[in-house]
Amino acid sequence: TYFGEFASMVREDLRLPGGPFSFEHRNRRPPTDAVNCLLSFGYGQLTKELTTTTFAIGFDPYQGFYHRPKYGRPALALDLAEEFRPLIVESTVLTLINNGEIGEHDFLVRAGGVSLTADGRRAFLRAFDRRMETEVTHPRFGYRITYRRVLDVQARLLGAVLLGEIPEYVPFVTR
Repeated sequence: TYFGEFASMVREDLRLPGGPFSFEHRNRRPPTDAVNCLLSFGYGQLTKELTTTTFAIGFDPYQGFYHRPKYGRPALALDLAEEFRPLIVESTVLTLINNGEIGEHDFLVRAGGVSLTADGRRAFLRAFDRRMETEVTHPRFGYRITYRRVLDVQARLLGAVLLGEIPEYVPFVTR
């Protein structure tokens, strides 16, 4: 349902059928359009950030709760990523598209799949880093921190739940 309405958040002149950012549904491996390409690349970046974060605070990022453990798959990082996908990745993708920071020339189409050019990756990474450095008020603590720091705080809160120091894990929400 969510991805069925995702296209409505893309600027109308860019999402027209046949347009550079037309989007019908979520697909991957390989992504078949520019929006899915950006989403997949962003989810990969978020997973990398959370893998590093969980490892740095002492978790094994490969042992999760919801995602099945599989060789080379950071299941815990993927579990934690779920609450941040719309706040970080999807927001970054929509900003890039709607503000014209990325265009049709930033994608390659090969063998039915779409990938980013080197310039496209750089544009995405700049926007992703801007988003990660955006400050928000943490609802539990009431102070302003960057999204990058929020990832760390949420992972530490999960650790506190597992150690019995707090009763429950409360996902991060901005509203």
